[in-house]
Amino acid sequence: MIPRLWMTGVALAALTACTEPLDFDLRDLGQGFDTTQASRSIAPRPAPDDRGIISYPNYQVVVARRGDTVASIAGRLGIDAGALARYNGLTPETALRRDEIIALPGRVAEPSLATGAPGAGPLQPPGVNVTDLASSAIDRAEAGAPAAVPAAASAPAAQTGFEPVRHRVQRGETVYSIARNYDVPVRSIADWNGLGPDFDIREGQFLLIPITLPGGAGVTPAAAVPVPGAGSPTPVPPSAAQPLPRDDTAPGATPAAAAPPRPDLGGAPAAGASDARFQYPVRGSIIRDYARGRNEGIDIAVPAGTPVKAAGDGTVAAITQNTDGASIVVLRHSDNLLTVYVNLEGLAVAKGDSVRAGQTLARVPAGDPSFLHFEVREGLESVDPNDYLP
Repeated sequence: MIPRLWMTGVALAALTACTEPLDFDLRDLGQGFDTTQASRSIAPRPAPDDRGIISYPNYQVVVARRGDTVASIAGRLGIDAGALARYNGLTPETALRRDEIIALPGRVAEPSLATGAPGAGPLQPPGVNVTDLASSAIDRAEAGAPAAVPAAASAPAAQTGFEPVRHRVQRGETVYSIARNYDVPVRSIADWNGLGPDFDIREGQFLLIPITLPGGAGVTPAAAVPVPGAGSPTPVPPSAAQPLPRDDTAPGATPAAAAPPRPDLGGAPAAGASDARFQYPVRGSIIRDYARGRNEGIDIAVPAGTPVKAAGDGTVAAITQNTDGASIVVLRHSDNLLTVYVNLEGLAVAKGDSVRAGQTLARVPAGDPSFLHFEVREGLESVDPNDYLP
């Protein structure tokens, strides 16, 4: 007993003397799995406008004020309280914590200077509007006009920032399992979502996964690579990062054998045989999905220098550049389909070239983050690339 008390006193003294930020969820488990650095590089949650709205390209959320209920938020925004409550697994009378995040089932008026926002429209990734550039390149390809560098837009300044993953809590999940799954600190998830001191979450709740700044861990789960000679990491028990399965088996029934579900980590599927029309131009994590009218393609995060491959057999219909010198390539395919590759350097093709599926077109330049914007179009109309990919 005495040695144990002595060790406890030493541990408390060490914590008291420590001047570095502490990872209170104690997830430095060795084998390279340490979130201490990530906890020092989490971006602050964007400030809402006067209505409490934070607007991202693919969804909107509202930040609750002191004394808010679901019904008071609905009244402030002019939306149906019942629909808002059901979407968040609550009732209209539910009292909310200050800074708690409530997801909106549909879009309301976009932030603007009139709503107290620092800029107009939803937050957009820093840099050029890739959708506008891609559309311009396609227009020129259809018209047979020569490539040109588009002029800078004179529209009101848009708010900039990266869109976080929006995670819907499943049965059996805890904030700790979610933090481990996305490799971010528990405290950061709590701060971004206005959780209480007990970190309590509910089934069906939407959580924003904090954005990490350059130099920290990403928001996509990644497997740690053991140092040579250090041995293999001990497998994590399924209950540590995944919710418990729902047990809907009827009494006396014999459950049928089934293959375990494939976890969805937000990345592109592994290469292999497929009946899909196109193949992925790069293999990485999808950091921004297709949303017609807001993002006409998908943004895939990959390391700088990654080769960009042709998604299918075709002809180079157009090549142009954005104002930063990054290239855009448009390929024409059969069946009136076009594929568009935005944010390139080191072009390996020229206009008019015939290319084969998998042929290298260019490389992805360095960026923060480095990524490829990829579109599929039927004629001039954008379509969801996910419907054409394996």
